[in-house]
Amino acid sequence: MNALGQHILVEFLGCDPDVLNEVTTIEQGMLEAADRANATIINSTFHYFSPYGVSGVVVVQESHLAVHTWPEYQYAAVDLFTCGDTVDPWKAFDHLKNVFKAQNYSALETWRGSLNLLKRIDFNPGEMREELKRYMQQGRIERNVWLTDKDENIALSLRHSGEVLYNERSPYQHVKVLDTYAFGKTLTIDNMIMCTEVDEFHYHEMMTHPVMLAHGNVKKALVVGGGDGGVVREILRHAQVEKVTMVEIDEKVVEASRKFLPQIAAAFDNSKLDLIIGDGIKFVAEATDNSYDLIVVDSTDPIGPAKGLFSTEFYRNCHRILNENGMLVVQGEAPRFNEKTFTEIHQTLKDIFGNNKAHVMLFHVPTYPTGVWSGQIGSKGKVDPRVIDIDKARAFSERHGLRYYSPEVHQASFVLPPYVKKMLGQK
Repeated sequence: MNALGQHILVEFLGCDPDVLNEVTTIEQGMLEAADRANATIINSTFHYFSPYGVSGVVVVQESHLAVHTWPEYQYAAVDLFTCGDTVDPWKAFDHLKNVFKAQNYSALETWRGSLNLLKRIDFNPGEMREELKRYMQQGRIERNVWLTDKDENIALSLRHSGEVLYNERSPYQHVKVLDTYAFGKTLTIDNMIMCTEVDEFHYHEMMTHPVMLAHGNVKKALVVGGGDGGVVREILRHAQVEKVTMVEIDEKVVEASRKFLPQIAAAFDNSKLDLIIGDGIKFVAEATDNSYDLIVVDSTDPIGPAKGLFSTEFYRNCHRILNENGMLVVQGEAPRFNEKTFTEIHQTLKDIFGNNKAHVMLFHVPTYPTGVWSGQIGSKGKVDPRVIDIDKARAFSERHGLRYYSPEVHQASFVLPPYVKKMLGQK
């Protein structure tokens, strides 16, 4: 070879969009491509960008293989650059064409570093070369695979092992469980983070205990969504509860949580739980008036099957089936992430429950966009969710070993910063 390197720039067209949106499939395909090309793999770094797109590179001793995908265009741009006579990047090309299920392609091959134009000098890196030998003898391949949950302006990235513990598509959504380094096993829906082992209690405790302890006598509760099981687990810590009905549209979410997040799904076999796989909107619409003391709407963001859970009609039906002293708490989005939905929920609850019967609490969830999330509450009767028996609340928190909720956190969560009050039209 009369050059230092062989460089192939490839455009794969008409690819399978599902493959192009699977970071683990692409990383594995790229590693296999490097191996088939007879390259020596050093490490890999791959990022998934929600809602779609993957970018990554496999660093090899002989240079690199890089990719970026656009699933929405069924297109992948690939860069194969190798040095030396023992590596054949065209074998990597052939493998990636099959992995991406490309219907067409274009490829441009060029030779880099023409030896006719270069002059070699006497350069001996010494200790650096010996360090590289020790590194290679250990057979180490460092993998850097990332899930990035983002919108147009905000992103959160978590590094994970690259292995997908659970990977199923339902008629409604794509459900996965990944093993992240910082937050443990992580449940995602359509590649958006739903909950993690490390911080799930922030959300689940605050979506339940403030309203439960303020009410003081919840016996019949309805949970709409909540397929991971965390909300049900927290409700059933309260001894006076007689029955919890949970309506989750996607059995795959329940299955994933049972298998890989058992500490969150711990209450699924409780005899007080009636678990229904079905449409929560339809269930609420058909439910009998004055049926429940508490309704918790633990939904995803207002897209896909969850969109109807943010409608005025749905909230009116929730109000109808609450008893005279009943309470509704809904996943209320974040003031700095989805301001429009955040403020619309509050206004809708004010319109339905009354100006002084709609409340907002804020709490910290590290793996949710911006780190600050809300629970929004509608109180049908005289219960004010801000008012609790502090001694009873503290005793409950200590007895159950709660890790986020406390009487002080309860009261503080309703103290809104001025910028949030302004959003909500409060003085």
